[in-house]
Amino acid sequence: MSTDSTPTHKVAIITGAAQGIGRAIALQLAADGLAVMISDIASKLDQLNAVAMEIQSKKGRAQVMLADVSSESDVNNLVAKTKEAFGGLDVMVANAGVAWPNSLLDVTVEEWDRLFSVNVRGVLLCYQAAARLMIEQKRGGRIIGASSIGGKKAGVMIGAYSASKFAVRSLTQTAAQEWGVHGITVNAYAPGAIETAMLRDSGAEITKGSNFDFLEHFRTKTALRRIGDPSEVASVVSMLASEKSSYITGQTITIDGGMWFD
Repeated sequence: MSTDSTPTHKVAIITGAAQGIGRAIALQLAADGLAVMISDIASKLDQLNAVAMEIQSKKGRAQVMLADVSSESDVNNLVAKTKEAFGGLDVMVANAGVAWPNSLLDVTVEEWDRLFSVNVRGVLLCYQAAARLMIEQKRGGRIIGASSIGGKKAGVMIGAYSASKFAVRSLTQTAAQEWGVHGITVNAYAPGAIETAMLRDSGAEITKGSNFDFLEHFRTKTALRRIGDPSEVASVVSMLASEKSSYITGQTITIDGGMWFD
């Protein structure tokens, strides 16, 4: 395994890679030929290992590392171990995030702080650690964060979550301006209704005790009249991670089947 500071292959980190959109991104970037360090929290280890095995079965390069993105030491260690394992870092996908619905009157300080510790502090820490190594490497890089359609337009029962995803857009815009001189682009993706456990769980919580069809509501709100697939988000991240996005930075790209129009 190469430990040269200029590896012949591109290297990516994907956080929150055990399931859903993160899993799809890991599979896509591995298929694109990148060596991937896939990460998630300890409770997701079995799922994370399954993703790595799927990548390896297709002759891709993948390693697994547990990390809580809200922990600065965990994130710094994740980046350091990636450099050690693969020789550097070219793409950081700060995908890890959490969501649970609640009204603004009922959201607790504990809920608010936990959302922001993962969705905002976690993104900041991943951005910082990746940028430090990329600046040291002097070959540019791609930093990509997870926002949401909730980061474009707020809604009932998602006030705290939405605020955290608006914050990702702000971090992304500032990072793009500060690090562009180093050849680093910084962008984010904003998924709408994507078929994931997070969407199903949030929908079940919001509609608890009613006959409201959460998924059908989202289907009718999209121009395409369907829920998205995680692979459709991964395709956009693939572009942002590639040379095809060389003149795109500071953007948060909506992937929602036509619900929100910038």
